[in-house]
Amino acid sequence: MRPVNFSPGPSIVAPEVLEQAAQALRGVPEVQGLSIVEISHRLPWFEKVVQDTEDALRRLLGVPDTHTILFLQGGARGQFAQVPLNWLLPGTVAAYIDTGVWARGAYDDAKTLGDARIVASSANAARGAYLELPDVSGLELPANTAYVHTTSNNTIYGTQWPTMPTFGAVPHVSDMSSDILSRPIDVSQFKLVYAGAQKNAGISGLTLLFLDKAWMAAARNDIPSIWQYRVQDANDSMYNTPPTFAIYTTLLVCRWLEELGGVPAIAARNEAKASALYAAIDGADGFYRGCVDPRHRSRMNVTYRLPSEALEKRFVAECEAAGLHHLKGHRKAGGIRASIYNALPLEGVERLIAFMQAFRQRH
Repeated sequence: MRPVNFSPGPSIVAPEVLEQAAQALRGVPEVQGLSIVEISHRLPWFEKVVQDTEDALRRLLGVPDTHTILFLQGGARGQFAQVPLNWLLPGTVAAYIDTGVWARGAYDDAKTLGDARIVASSANAARGAYLELPDVSGLELPANTAYVHTTSNNTIYGTQWPTMPTFGAVPHVSDMSSDILSRPIDVSQFKLVYAGAQKNAGISGLTLLFLDKAWMAAARNDIPSIWQYRVQDANDSMYNTPPTFAIYTTLLVCRWLEELGGVPAIAARNEAKASALYAAIDGADGFYRGCVDPRHRSRMNVTYRLPSEALEKRFVAECEAAGLHHLKGHRKAGGIRASIYNALPLEGVERLIAFMQAFRQRH
């Protein structure tokens, strides 16, 4: 029986995708049997891979023609710097919604480049640091706000915006690294969505961007060309050598999702997995305790505690022995964390629930 991989990232990949990727590593028939990792990104076959990946992402997320799709490198952290580098001009303000480590990291990088401010935060939430989301209804932003930045899902603490907030005419930038392709989103509401691919959209090494073309055109042009989105766009994401294998894997993931019924279908499956696991936690008479405000619980990263840290260590160790891997909580949060991304099947969650019930009976 294959182990169940609850890793927060790089994370589980669907077996069908792994098999097709392995075949491409051994050789691609269309390019004389050469491996996907040893062919030129300038070959017409790979140029079609890039175009097919963009087309599939547009279908899956309903990306409008107003937005371009870019395939970059540097992960979300690269975007922490590239976004303010392009749009945080002198005399403007970058507004950040602080909901956890990654949101704070984006703010920390922005403030090295200009006037960045935290306009809402759950760092000191009543339930505990970052265990709920701040109320941004009626949030007043400075008149000279260049953009407002959010993080859609917080992998460390296990919070997720149930629906993404809106900020009127102010450009909205969102880091969706840990829940992209897991539920429908209205891309037109954002000037920029960026996401590392290694949780729901593929493997590490690729960053997906969905960028409003008009906003891209308004960005700075007095910075190095490699950091200008317009340069990357004009070169079809190949201004420098792109992460070829990672892009190809994302194409395979997109095809897998479309065969399942698209984003609405995977969203329903994700909801079923999360609901079952949260029900098991809530129904354990306090032996398992959910960490997050129930209104803001993530459907991607389920966090919970046991009666003691010693028992949590034993739980993780016994899980590993039972083939349930990577359940230890992040060092900043402790406890248990089950990352149940798109590729993790319901059967994997059911195996975890059965183990949880048996562990509770023993202890």
